[in-house]
Amino acid sequence: MAMYVPLGQGRYQATEHTQGPWDPRQQHMGPVTALLVHELGRVPGRVPGRVPGHFPGLPLARLAVDVFAPVPVAEVEVRTDLIRDGRRVQCLGASVTSGGRELVRATAWRIREAGSPASGAAPPPAPVPPPAPADAESWIARGFGYGRATDWRFVKGSPDEAGPAVAWGRARVPLVDGAEITPLERLAMFADSGNGISGVLDFDAYLFANVDLTISLFRAPEGEWICLDAATTIGPRGRGLTRTTLFDQSGEVGTATQTLFVGPR
Repeated sequence: MAMYVPLGQGRYQATEHTQGPWDPRQQHMGPVTALLVHELGRVPGRVPGRVPGHFPGLPLARLAVDVFAPVPVAEVEVRTDLIRDGRRVQCLGASVTSGGRELVRATAWRIREAGSPASGAAPPPAPVPPPAPADAESWIARGFGYGRATDWRFVKGSPDEAGPAVAWGRARVPLVDGAEITPLERLAMFADSGNGISGVLDFDAYLFANVDLTISLFRAPEGEWICLDAATTIGPRGRGLTRTTLFDQSGEVGTATQTLFVGPR
């Protein structure tokens, strides 16, 4: 079973594989973010390309997601809009609604590909490690639907320990029924887990949910594995910040940041 079953015209039925850690009735934002990327990837440009009749959608360079309210494990609708079109840059908008209520809004920048001298990208922190008993027995692997639908391999830290973490992840199930998940959708899905794997507060005592997610990429990810090098800082006034560096097996591809709402459960 996939995370989402398509119903047509941007509508999807969420399955148990989208369940998040805070409430089993609510989705983890990882699948929601990946679904946004899935729909945004289907938006063509309006400016003709070099091939007659082809209106290219450019590669994604940045995605900013604002979370207005939790997304239920229910039917959702994704609507997209081409805000600014061009041959070199495109700006898109998207929203997620359920029951007639807008829950998530996103903007994305797509930038054309052209030759440029590459520099400064770091190699992966470590290769993908073999499965470990601690990974299979962690609260992520056993505690909620999305965690069980993903394969996590920790290099540094642990989901059951507080502090920074480095971990590789891949999806065990498809994102959308009948469609193969893309590397970009996979990256968007895992980028939202930075605060989860690097939490510094007691999960049973505190809520530290992100109200946003910003992903910035300097190249497209490749392959089925995504690595997160994540660290979370909590301030004294109920707010926090997670910073994550994103890698594929060839090296660094970009960053993700999350602003956190922090409070007692």
